[in-house]
Amino acid sequence: MTRVSFNRGWTVRPRTSLFGEVSGNAPAAAGVTLPHDAMIVLDRSAEHSGGAETGYFPDGVVEYVKSFEVPESYRDKRVILEFEGVYRDAQVYVNGAFAGQRPYGYSLFRVSLDPFLRHGQANEVRVEARAHSDSRWYSGLGIHRPVSLIVNEPVHIAADGVRITTPDVDDERAVVAVATDIVNSTPHTVTVELVSEVMADGERVARNAAPVTVRPGETATARQRLYVGSPRRWGVDHPHLYRLRTGLWNANTGLEEVATDFGIRTIQVDPTHGLRINGATVKLRGACIHHDNGILGAAAISRAEERRVEILKGAGFNAVRASHNPLSKAMLHACDRLGMLVLDEAFDVWTHAKMPFDYSLAFPEWWQRDIESMVKKDFNHPSVILYSIGNEIPDLASPLGSAWSRDISEKIGEIDGTRFTTNAVNGFLAVMSDLVKQVDARPGPGQTGGLNTMMASIGDVLDQINASEIVSERTREAHAVVDVSGLNYGASRYEIDRDLFPDRVILGTESHGPRIDRIWHLVEENSRVIGDFTWTGWDYLGEAGIGRVSYPGEQSAEGGLLAPFPSILAGSGDIDITGFRRPMSYFRETVFGLRSQPYVAVHRPQYHGRKRVAGPWSWSDTVSSWAWGIASGSPVVVEVYSNAEEVELLLNTRSLGRKSVGSERAFSVFFDCAYEPGRLTAVAYTAGVEQGRTSLQSSEGGTRLAVRADRTTLRADDTDLAFLEIELVDTAGTCLVDRELEIVVVVEGPAVLQALGSARPDTEERYDGHTHRTYDGRLLAVVRPVAVGAVVVKATAESLASEVIRLDVVPSDSPPTKPPPVISVNRPA
Repeated sequence: MTRVSFNRGWTVRPRTSLFGEVSGNAPAAAGVTLPHDAMIVLDRSAEHSGGAETGYFPDGVVEYVKSFEVPESYRDKRVILEFEGVYRDAQVYVNGAFAGQRPYGYSLFRVSLDPFLRHGQANEVRVEARAHSDSRWYSGLGIHRPVSLIVNEPVHIAADGVRITTPDVDDERAVVAVATDIVNSTPHTVTVELVSEVMADGERVARNAAPVTVRPGETATARQRLYVGSPRRWGVDHPHLYRLRTGLWNANTGLEEVATDFGIRTIQVDPTHGLRINGATVKLRGACIHHDNGILGAAAISRAEERRVEILKGAGFNAVRASHNPLSKAMLHACDRLGMLVLDEAFDVWTHAKMPFDYSLAFPEWWQRDIESMVKKDFNHPSVILYSIGNEIPDLASPLGSAWSRDISEKIGEIDGTRFTTNAVNGFLAVMSDLVKQVDARPGPGQTGGLNTMMASIGDVLDQINASEIVSERTREAHAVVDVSGLNYGASRYEIDRDLFPDRVILGTESHGPRIDRIWHLVEENSRVIGDFTWTGWDYLGEAGIGRVSYPGEQSAEGGLLAPFPSILAGSGDIDITGFRRPMSYFRETVFGLRSQPYVAVHRPQYHGRKRVAGPWSWSDTVSSWAWGIASGSPVVVEVYSNAEEVELLLNTRSLGRKSVGSERAFSVFFDCAYEPGRLTAVAYTAGVEQGRTSLQSSEGGTRLAVRADRTTLRADDTDLAFLEIELVDTAGTCLVDRELEIVVVVEGPAVLQALGSARPDTEERYDGHTHRTYDGRLLAVVRPVAVGAVVVKATAESLASEVIRLDVVPSDSPPTKPPPVISVNRPA
C-alpha cells in the first residue's frame, strides 16, 4: 500500500447552478490546502437563518477541485481516495462522473477511482459540500479533515484491515491478537506470506509468519497471536505505544507493509470498582469538546488537534468526549501519544430532527455505515475506551426509540467487542413532551435552542425532574441496552440509582461546569460513577452566549438564553478558543486535587456593584490580573481558589484578612477590597501551616508587544502549524488585560498566516485577516508552512515597537519537533 497526502493543490469556490455557469456567472476559485473550512471566511450577519446557534454564520454550498496526474503504472493498481470528513452531503465526481457520496459530515469514507481514471494523463476530482440549517452549533463547511490517495497492489491488505487486541495481559507477557483482512482482486487463487512484527522503540519484540491462501475476488481474514514479554502498559500517566508492522510477501518479493501503532492495556467496568484500566480504578476527569479549532474554524489540522489535547491534559483533564460526532484521526493519535482517554460519540440525532435539514434525514439509510466508519477508525487506538451511540436523542421518549438504541449497540458489538457503550441520556428531554404544557419550549425566530433555554430557565427544578420516577421508567430500557449509563445533567440520580439499579454503572456524560465542586464529590463517593464530563472543556463557535455573563441593559437573542449578534462564542469553556486557560479551569484543577497553589481571580472592576446575569454554564466574570487601569481606592472583588483550610490576602504586605475556604462556595473564598497598585498575594494555610502562595502584580508602566511561539521549527507539510501568542505587556512583562489595541501581523517567507483572532465573545472581526484587536490583552496568530526555508513573523501596533519572531521550516521528512511543555502556560507566579 502506498498512502500519500492529497491535501495540496485544491481550489474552492461557491457552487452555483449549471445554468449560472453557462451564462458566465461562475464565481472565482481560490487555491487552498486541506484540511479547510469554507465557512469561517464567510460574512456573518444577524439575519442568517442559523442565528446564534451557528454563530450567525450563513449557509453555503461549495465545490473543491483538484487536478492530478495518473501514471500508466496505476492501470494494474487499485486506487482509492480516502476522505476523513466532509461537511456535509458530500458528492464526489471524478472526471465529471459521479463516484461517491456521504451525507454525514464527520464520517471517514473512501471512493474507488478505478472506474473513472484516465491513465497517463491529467485527471480531475471535484467535491461538492453543503451546510444548510443542519446543525445546532457551528459546523463549518467543506473538506474539513484530511484526504489521502491510496494505491494498492491487486493483492493487498484492506483499508482498516488490521485489527489489534490484547485479550490476555499480565506482568510476564501480553497476548497480541491480530486479525488481518487480505484482498485478492485478481482472477486467480493466490497464496501469500503474512508477516507480523511487534516493534518497541525500534526493536523487534515479537514476530509471527504464516501462509494465507485467498480465492479470486475474495477477502480472507488471517488471525495471528504474538507474545510480548514484560509488556509496558498504555495508560494515562504512561502512554506507551508499540508498533505492529504487517507485511505481505510473494516468494521473496514484498508486496506491501502497513504500520499500525497500538497500546497494550486492559479495561474493565463494574459497580464495585468502577472503571479500571490495567487493574487500577480511574475516575474520568472529562472535557466535552466540539470539533472546531477556534479561529481556524472546523479545519482539523493535525497540530491544532494535538495542541488542544496537550493543553487539556495540562489543565488536569484525563478524558475527552467527542460532542457530538466522531473525533478526527489526528486527535485520536494525539490522545494515544499523550495519554488522554476518549469517549467517541456517533450522533446528535437519530430519526427525530433537531434542525430542519439535519442528519435525521439520512439516519435510517446511513447509520450502519457511519457506525462502521467510526468503530473501524477507532479500533486500534488505546485511548478509546467508550463509544456513545447518541446525545440527548429525542427518540428515547418512546419504546421504539429504545429499540434503535439496541440496534446501534449491537452493531458496535459486532465490530468491536473490546470496548464499552454508553448513551448520553437527558432525562429532562425524555419527559419534555409532558412538560410542554407547563413551560413554553418553542424557540423564537432565529433561535433553535429550545432545550438549552428550557433547561436554563427552570434551574434546580432540573435536578428534581431527572430524579423523578417518570424519568426512571422512561429511560430504563435505553440504559439497559448499553454497558454504561450516560447521564446528561443527571447528578441527582447518582445516589438514588444505587438502590433502584444496583448493577448500573454510571457516567456523567455532560454537566454544568460551575457545579463541579458538588458533582465531583458525588463522583468520588460513588464507586459506580466512573467520572464526569463538563460542558465544556474548550470554548467553541456557535451556541453563542450560553456561558456568558451579562449585566442589566445587555440584551439576549430574541429574549432567550443565546446572545445577539455579533456574539460568536458559546463562552462556556474552561479554556478559551485561543487555548488560554480561564479561571474556571484552575477552580476545576483545584477541585480535582491536582493543584496545591492558590489561584487568584479578580472581578472586572468596571462592573463592580452591577447585578450579574448568568446561566447554568456561566462562571464568574473574572480575570487573573491586578494590572488594572483604575484609580487607587476603587472597589474590587477578589476570588481565591484553594483546597486548603484558610486563605489570607495580602496587598503590599498588608493583610486584608484571613478567611475559611468554602464558606460561600466549596474550594473558594471571596474578599471585598480597594484597589491599590503593587502586589496582591494569596497565601493558603492548612492547620496553620502555609501550603502555597500566588501573587499578581499591578502594571509598572509602559506598553510593548510580546510574542511567544509554541515552536520555532516546523515541517513543510500540511499537518504542521505554529501558534503565536501575542500580548500587550508592561516593562516587567505583565499582561495588560484592560488594554485594547489593533495588531497587524505579517508573515514573510514560505508560510502563510492561517488565522488571527482573540477570545472576544462578541466581535464582527474576521479570523482570516492580518489585523485584529486584542481581548484581555491577548491575541493568537496561527502560521502554516508551505515550503522549506526561513519565515519571519512581524507584529505591529500603533505607537509601539514591532516585535519579530523567526521560524525555521525544515523538510517534511524531518523528525517531528517537540514543542515546549504547555502545562505551565498562564499559571500565576
